[in-house]
Amino acid sequence: MSTRLSASRVRATYEFIKAHRPEYSVHVMCRLLEVAPSGYYAWLQQPVSKRAQEDSRLLRLIRASFIASQGIYGAPRVFLDLREAGETCSKHRVERLMRLNGLRALHGYRTRRWSLGKPSVLIPNILQRQFTVTRRNKAWVTDITYIRTWQGWLYLAIVMDLFSRMVIGWSAGPTIRRELVLDAVLMAVRRRRPRGTIIHSDQGTQYGSDAWRRFCRTNHLEPSMSRKGNCWDNAVVESFFSSLKKERIKKHIYKNRELALADVSDYIDSFYNRTRRHSHLGGMSPEQFEAAHKAGRKGVH
Repeated sequence: MSTRLSASRVRATYEFIKAHRPEYSVHVMCRLLEVAPSGYYAWLQQPVSKRAQEDSRLLRLIRASFIASQGIYGAPRVFLDLREAGETCSKHRVERLMRLNGLRALHGYRTRRWSLGKPSVLIPNILQRQFTVTRRNKAWVTDITYIRTWQGWLYLAIVMDLFSRMVIGWSAGPTIRRELVLDAVLMAVRRRRPRGTIIHSDQGTQYGSDAWRRFCRTNHLEPSMSRKGNCWDNAVVESFFSSLKKERIKKHIYKNRELALADVSDYIDSFYNRTRRHSHLGGMSPEQFEAAHKAGRKGVH
């Protein structure tokens, strides 16, 4: 019998003795049940073990991290939160406590399987799934998704810097017009001032227009396009949309577009960019990752 099982049996025995004290002698019950009276009386003074007390304390911290993440953090990210707060528990302990207490991270949507598509005739696939880059503004990705409201669809276009996975530009509106993507990229251009930056998209009509190509030339962007119908060529931005929908949008049926827009804005600017831990970034948020990179560069000079 393992130590844990033995300890559990002893505690159960002590509970039995305590419940039957009015009927039987404590010493007789201890002898028959093969436990020491001294142990029983010590247990009466402290019925909860020190480890159980520590588990209870850790569980409060785990719940706080889990709730702050709006239910999206699993054990690895909760563990990083605890470690940042100065706790020294193991990841396995966090996993065990979350499992035993029903704290399970939200699951995303099922991923579609896509067949290989044809490359664009107008714009080549320059990025070629090179999603890991070593500096800011080397490569951006952009795409459009939709959000359901009682007023109708709200369309969202974003631009993400692959270096830090930060959303550096976004735009939302009631129609999937050409200006939707131009407004999102214009925000990114004003924030980052790119020079020779690759900007990768799918083969949507908004990204194949003459206006799009002229805009890219004017703003020192080099357009790149996925193969037709192949979401894996733009997997990073697809992953962002999946996170947005499972972590925020899936929980809501928005009354109107204004409420949906406010929630999307809060998710991108206050949560995703600023605080959400990203496994690709070693558990940092995009803002923390860029700040650490900037500090490291200053330290070199």
